[in-house]
Amino acid sequence: MGLLSVEGLIAGYSAADEILKGVSLTVEVGEIVAILGPNGAGKSTLLKAVAGLVKPKRGSVSFAGERIDGRAPREVSALGLAFVPQEQNVFPRLSVLENLEIGGYADPAAARRRIPTLLQRFPMLAEKRRQAARTLSGGQRQVLAMAMALMVEPQLLLLDEPSAGLSPIAAERLFETIQAINADGVAIVMVEQNALEALAIARRSYILVDGRNSRSGPSAELGADPEVRRLFLGG
Repeated sequence: MGLLSVEGLIAGYSAADEILKGVSLTVEVGEIVAILGPNGAGKSTLLKAVAGLVKPKRGSVSFAGERIDGRAPREVSALGLAFVPQEQNVFPRLSVLENLEIGGYADPAAARRRIPTLLQRFPMLAEKRRQAARTLSGGQRQVLAMAMALMVEPQLLLLDEPSAGLSPIAAERLFETIQAINADGVAIVMVEQNALEALAIARRSYILVDGRNSRSGPSAELGADPEVRRLFLGG
């Protein structure tokens, strides 16, 4: 069993709504996994269901050998799984430092010890620690959002469209940051529209279509598959 195991997950946002129609995936300790697919495929819903923000109707989610499907987000986070949403992932009026403190709200004493390490890890945040988060660029906000998630020292980070709205240069820098976080031992699952770049840094990838698994395998193999390129990667 991997670090994260999802089996036959069925979930949606209402009783009659099934966005996920039996999705399965695994994530091993320390690896990067990309979740790709067209709009409406259920990618973000999958992350939210794993994080406890959407309650599955059927199927199972296990993390570090423990069933977590149906648990509250706070319980899931306490086990070492952190979710970074695509939007509204920082508090714009608060300073960078205050945002980090909120990221560690569950254990303030540990947070105080953790903040200097993260500021050393992300020099840009150290430089701007007194500034309001709203003054940061889009890429800098995403780095802050990931740093907030790292305040709980997670084993697994779930990233929902981290490069959305970023310039190509900012997106490239962000992917480098994601790789660096992974190199520190944190496993990462990321939903990405920027499919080629995601395939370039992920060890394995899953392609979802209409709430179901369509393709999966080593990212290099998927990226080299002519049919996958034609159907999902624009040629």
